[in-house]
This record gives sequence, structure tokens and C-alpha cells, in this order.
Amino acid sequence: MLFGVIRACPLFPVDRACRYGGKNSYFCGLNPVLATADRMIAKTYSPTDIEAKWYQYWLDNKLFSSTPDEREPYTIVIPPPNVTGVLHMGHMLNNTIQDVLIRHARMQGKNACWVPGTDHASIATEAKVVARLNEQGISKTDLTREQFLEHAWDWTNQYGGIILQQLRKLGASCDWDRTRFTLEPALYESVIDVFVDLYNKGQIYRGVRMVNWDPQGRTAVSDEEVIVKEVQQKLTYIQYPIEGAEGEFVTIATVRAETIMADAAIAVNPNDERYKHLHGKRAIIPLVNRSIPIITDEYVTIEFGTGCLKVTPAHDLNDYELGVKHNLPVIDILNDDGTLNEKAQILVGMDRFAARKAILTMLEESGNLVKVEEYKSNVGTSERTGAVIEPKLSLQWFLKMDKIAQPALQAVLDDVINLVPPKFKNMYRSWMENPHDWCISRQLWWGQRIPAFYMQDGTIIVAKNKREALRKVQHEKLLFAMTEADLTQDDDVLDTWFSSWLWPISVFDGIRNPDNADINYYYPTNDLVTGFDIIFFWVARMAMAGFEFRGERPFRNVYFTGMVRDKQGRKMSKQLGNSPDPLVLIDQYGADGVRTGMLFSSAAGNDLLFDEKLCEQGRNFCNKIWNAFRLVKGWTVETANAERNNSSSQLAVRWFEAKLNATLTEIDDHLSKFRISDALQSVYKLIWDDFCSQYLELIKPTHYTEKDADGNFSGIIDEATYLATINFFERLMALAHPFMPFITEEIWQDIAPRQQGESLCVAPFPQAQPADAAILADFELLFEIISSIRNIRNAKQIAPKTELPLSIRTDVPARFAPLEGLITKMANVPTISYVSEKPENATSFLIKSDEFYIDLAGEIDVEQEIANAERDLAYNIGFRDSVMKKLSNERFVANAKADVVERERQKAADADAKITALQETLRQLKSL
Repeated sequence: MLFGVIRACPLFPVDRACRYGGKNSYFCGLNPVLATADRMIAKTYSPTDIEAKWYQYWLDNKLFSSTPDEREPYTIVIPPPNVTGVLHMGHMLNNTIQDVLIRHARMQGKNACWVPGTDHASIATEAKVVARLNEQGISKTDLTREQFLEHAWDWTNQYGGIILQQLRKLGASCDWDRTRFTLEPALYESVIDVFVDLYNKGQIYRGVRMVNWDPQGRTAVSDEEVIVKEVQQKLTYIQYPIEGAEGEFVTIATVRAETIMADAAIAVNPNDERYKHLHGKRAIIPLVNRSIPIITDEYVTIEFGTGCLKVTPAHDLNDYELGVKHNLPVIDILNDDGTLNEKAQILVGMDRFAARKAILTMLEESGNLVKVEEYKSNVGTSERTGAVIEPKLSLQWFLKMDKIAQPALQAVLDDVINLVPPKFKNMYRSWMENPHDWCISRQLWWGQRIPAFYMQDGTIIVAKNKREALRKVQHEKLLFAMTEADLTQDDDVLDTWFSSWLWPISVFDGIRNPDNADINYYYPTNDLVTGFDIIFFWVARMAMAGFEFRGERPFRNVYFTGMVRDKQGRKMSKQLGNSPDPLVLIDQYGADGVRTGMLFSSAAGNDLLFDEKLCEQGRNFCNKIWNAFRLVKGWTVETANAERNNSSSQLAVRWFEAKLNATLTEIDDHLSKFRISDALQSVYKLIWDDFCSQYLELIKPTHYTEKDADGNFSGIIDEATYLATINFFERLMALAHPFMPFITEEIWQDIAPRQQGESLCVAPFPQAQPADAAILADFELLFEIISSIRNIRNAKQIAPKTELPLSIRTDVPARFAPLEGLITKMANVPTISYVSEKPENATSFLIKSDEFYIDLAGEIDVEQEIANAERDLAYNIGFRDSVMKKLSNERFVANAKADVVERERQKAADADAKITALQETLRQLKSL
């Protein structure tokens, strides 16, 4: 029964049913016909008009806010974008997926908490502040640390957080009251506490190691922040004279001619016959005339280049290890900014790349240049500044990774932390099985300053602040006369990732106050959505921090998005000019249109080939929904003649109820497996195809009122069907809301009067009920019949208004009886009869074992139809023969899977049935 269906729907309680009809209806005024004119909505959907309105409504009513209570928590922490950043397409995809997950959880009745925030981004932010100072004629070196930080905070207060404001345009339902910043006092203090704790455990140490040096940022960077690029370089062949052997040389090949002044040796393979006579001798470095030993080491590849290797321990990691092995001196000829220092002896103060060109000229003039070749090689560049990285020996702070990484690795291997898609488990494992110690210090001023204090004799005291450091000195070393003025704090700051690895804990103050209500309720978080490119230096490190400081995982699932590329597959970048402005897209297509456009092709872990037509498709989907709602709201509800058109409509209602429940089950499965794109596709198909194109056509009124003042007719629909349709609309809006929140809220609010603060974003998400499989099967048959008749009309160019009688030859006539009214309506069939043989002047089509005949008397060109039938017959005979040839191949039948062979046999049987039908059609056509 219809009202049984209404009661079963959590979004359509019985006490609301009166709002859509009956004596208590808010829109009833005329009886028996209910007035609807006061319910008309705007003719066209205008995103600009509704998006700001509803977002402010959600904020005003605190619908995104969360505090611990008795409900099940659902927590997401945003991957904090750089405070320097503005919204780009990657952010759009990432945050749309997060918003789908959080809105779905909120509608499931969970206490949904999405924590927003930004990262202070040490290198990137300091670079921007330095650039602005330079524009003002101010050099960083002219300022004290405190003065520089004042400028940095001014910049952050002016520009920081812009991206969070932009996310509101997208519809992001974050709890904005919980917004955090990695450099705010509480999070700053948490980072310092962690450093002190790890140092006291012996996991942090200070030492001289070869690091990646960014000469532009003038700081060390981690391996993960180095982007390797293939570049075209010049391979320079240089002659080194042999000391004491007039006219004898060895030739080396290098792409870094500017480093020859830092050479400590020349190495050859001990088994290389060409150079055995040189073992133990010395060579002279050109231009600076310094003598260096010729050493032997099997590290040198005989076949590569000239077989001679210049060893420069200060400027190459492999050379450094050779230098340690052979006790070679380390001669660092580069300043921190990439210019040559006094140790180079020549070209002092010149930039390294300018020096490279100058030295080529000098070598040519001195007669030491043999030749120059074009050569492609990989070069490391800084992710933040783009500068070419220099390997550099530097005194830095490091975190030991061997022990702290193990629990985080095992958690992923055991699926305690679930990676989506699972293909990234191997990438994760490759990073985590043998991790290098983490260089956590940066030579910057913007960031958490390392809490290490130095006594005048160089003794290191690690403490939370200078006061505690002094207390440690006085009590542990009994130096009571010492004052704070006698202690100097380390100038370096901590790597930005050393704060963001604590993010799921520190946003809930779980480091400083490890037993507070928020951390105990919201941690561990549920799902993390991020890019796979930071799998190691953020995802893995958060896992390490979780086990180290909370003893458990920081999140249950990690959903990796792919990279947003243009439709040609190119990475989006400012340089290529192929990255659209997300805010311009939102202005053009609406936030819902852009959200759905982004999600239409964004399978987890796979790159998204973005085409603006996807946003256009999303906008068209919004327009389809809007126009469908206008259609339904424009109908006039009749209560006096409740049976009018009711039996067929009730059958359509039963079918869509079953279709809705079947799709809900499908969507629940997709969402549980993070198949966000597939879930949206199911929603799209249900609304566009099943509801708009099928259901509304099935129930569309055939009776109309008189024209109104504008000359428009209003369809008259029975009350029961109208109530059911409005009920469906309400549930469909709830189903689509996580994906497209604005238009669904607008329509949901218009469906019925709501109290202040009521919102679709906290309404229940539709729950799937068992679907009626029988009626779904019946309607599959119905739609196939209708489609076949329409195809015949199109093929034979018969107008839709022309009535075409239908005959059916079937063993089960009763099966079609309930569908007759809908077949008649949808296919413009005046009569349906059941026959034992094909009528004259009829064309046929076959659906499984049933044969259908359309009477085309007077409607067809017989000669053309004969030609068409003969063409189709020849095709089907050829197709059947090709299938039979395959089935006659014993090797195919023996080796193919049973279901494959069975499909081929079914193809042959279907072709035989079509051939028989076409032969009969030809016989009848030729008799006309």
C-alpha cells in the first residue's frame, strides 16, 4: 500500500504527509483540486543566489559544530594547506571527497567533526616574506630575528587563511570553530614538548652529515622534498697532468666543472689495465695546480666514461663515502647561497652556474679542455624554491628512524591502517623498511625554534625553554652562578613536517593534555584523504607519531587521491597555463556542478583527467533536478477522483520504491569501500535515468486544467501519486546531499515548511529496505518493450503521435496484464492483444521467449522494409556462422572457460531466433 511505503520512509513521517494534501494541507484552498500556484519556484536554477544563503544558514545554526557526546564520533582532520596557499584543483578534489565523507557520516547520525587548519610552511612562507622585504628594499640580513618574525606574522595575518575562506565557497562543512594553525601557541608548545621527549629518549641527536642543501632557501631539505628532473647538461672532459711525468695526463668527465677545485683524489678501478701504471701516483688539478692522489677502488666502473673518477667529498654523497673510506680531506668550496668561497681560490663570490661557464673558458685557454658533449642526467631540485640542490656536509639535528618506524610499518602490513587503494601498500613498505634518519633542522627563522641551548663551552642543554635549561644546568651541573645570559639558543627551526606529523593529536591538544575529553573522544580519527605523493613524509610519519605518543593508530583508513591532470594527461601547472581557477569554475558552473564534475572520474589513487565539460555535466545535472522539481511542483493535486490514472501510477510507485532501495544498497556498498565516484554515478543514474526519464514519464498527468493567466496548462495528478512522488524527491535530495549540498538543501527546504535550524545536512540518510525483485524484473521487461517500439518508430520514421496496435505471442499473458496501462501510455499503443501467430502487415521484435508484433498497415514502405529485413538477415546469418565456426573449434571448446563457451552458444541461439523471425517477416512482406 502507498501509505505503508510512506510510513517506511524515515524522511516522510505520517505527521508530515498532511502537508502535501488533505484538509490540513498548508496549500489546500480549493476542493476537490488543491491550489499549487503559491508553491511555484524559480524558472531557472541560479547557484549564485542560493549557495551563499545556505552556507551562512549552516554556519548561523552551528550545523558543522561538534562537541563530545554519547554518539559515535566520526573524525577527519584536513591535510593542512600551506598558509601561503590559494585554492587549486588538487585542493578542490581532496576537500570535495572529505566533504562527501563528513556529510554522509553526519546524516548517518554520527557526531561528525572535520577539523580545518593551515600549515606554517617554513620554507615557502619565509621565501615569500623575504621577497616582499626585498621589494621594500630591506634585506633579511639587515633585521634581527625578532624584527623578521614581526614581518612574517604581518604577512601571515594579511594573507594566511585565504584558502580556508575559499573552501567555504566549495561547501566544505568544517567545524570552523576548531580551526588550527601549526604555529599557534598550543601547537608550537606541543612540538617543543615532543622534541624534548625524543631527545631525552636518545632518539634525537646532532651531527655532521651530508644533506640536501637548498642554496636559494639557504636551508637543508629532506630527501622527500627533492624533485628529480632530467635536464640537458654539458659533459666536460678535462685533462689532469700527472705529477712528475711530463706530457702525461688522465682525463675525467664531469658535468660539474666548477667543483674541480674541491677535488680530493682521482679514483680508478684496480683492475683497469689502462691505469695500473698510475697506482700510487698523483695528479695536478688544472687552474689551481693542487696535487691530489690517484687511488684505486672497485666502486669505479671501468666501462663508464673514461674510467677515471674525480672524487669531491664535499659535494657528492657517493664521493663523501669514498672520502671516508680512503681518509680524504673534505674541501667545501661553496657558500650557503651557492657562490664560490675562498677555498675555491678562483672565481670567489661567483654563482656556481656562472662559475661553471667561466671555468670552461679558462680550461680551454689553459689547454686542459679535451671536449664538451651534450648529456642528459637527473638533477635534484627543491620542491619549495625550485633551486638545484647541492649535496652539502652540514651540522644538523636528526631523528633516528629505525625503531620509531617499525610499529607504523607493521600497522599497514597488518591492515590496522587501511590504505585505499591497497596498491600503495608496497610503496609504503619500500619507504619504511629501511628509512634514513630524518634531518629535522632547518636554517630558517619562521618555525618552531629548536629547544637546544649552548653553554659557552659548547655543552648542549635541551629543555622546553631557557628558564628550564638554566635550571637543568644549575641542578645537574651545579653551576649556580650561571644566568640565562650565559646560554645561547640554537638558531635553527624544526622541519615543518615535524609539526604536521603530530596533526591528528595536536589539534585535540593530545600532546600537552593527553587525557583531555576531545582527544579521548575523537582520536583515533576515522579517515584521512590525501595525495599519494606525501605517503612517506606525512602519512607514515603521522602513523609513527600516533604509536609513539598515543600507543595507537592515528586513523583507520587513508584514501589516496590521484593527481588532477588536464585532458591531455599533463600535470596542471601555472607554467603550462592549463590549471583553471577553481573560484572561476564555481562562479561559472556553481559549487555543486564543480563538485560533481570533479567526482565523476576520480577513482581512488588514479589520476583525474580534468575536462571543463565535466563541470558542465555537473551543472546540467543540477538543472535536470531543478526542472524535474518545477515539473512536479507545477502539478495540481486532485482528491475528488482518487482513482484517476491510479492503478498504473501505483505500479510505477512500487517500481521506483524498489529501484530506490536497490540503488541505496549499491551506494552503501560503494561508500563503504571508498568508491566515491561509483557512488555518485549510481546517484546520477537513479535521478537522471530512473526518476526523471522513466518514473516521471510513467506518472505524468494526462489530464490538464484550463490555461492560467500566462497561457500554461497544469497537469492534474491524483493525491496518492503526488504524495509518493514528493516523498521520493525528499529522499533523493537526502541521497544526493553529500555530493551536491546546495541545490539539495534548497529543494528540501522548499518541499515542506521547516523550523529554523532544520537542515538536510543533519537529516537522516536514506536507509535501504529489501527491494522487490519481481517488480524490478517486470519493469525491465516494460522498458525493453517501450524502447523496442520507439526504435521501430524511429527506424521507420513514424511519428510518436501515430497509434500502433501491439500484439504479443507469449505463454504467460497474465505477466503483461499489469503493465498494459503503462505500455499503452508510454508507447502510444491503442490496443494490446494476445495472438498465436504473427498478424499480417506487422513487424516483430523478440524479448527472450516472447515475440511482439506492431501493426504497420499503411505506415511503411514495403520495398524499403524488404531491403532492410534482407540486410539484417544477411548480417545475422554471417554472425551466427562466425560463432558456429568458433564453437566447431575443438581447441577453443576444450580450453575456454565454461561460462565463455556457454555465452557463445547463447549467441548462436539468439542469432537463430532472429534469423527465423526475419525470414518470417520477409515472407509476410513479400506477400503484401
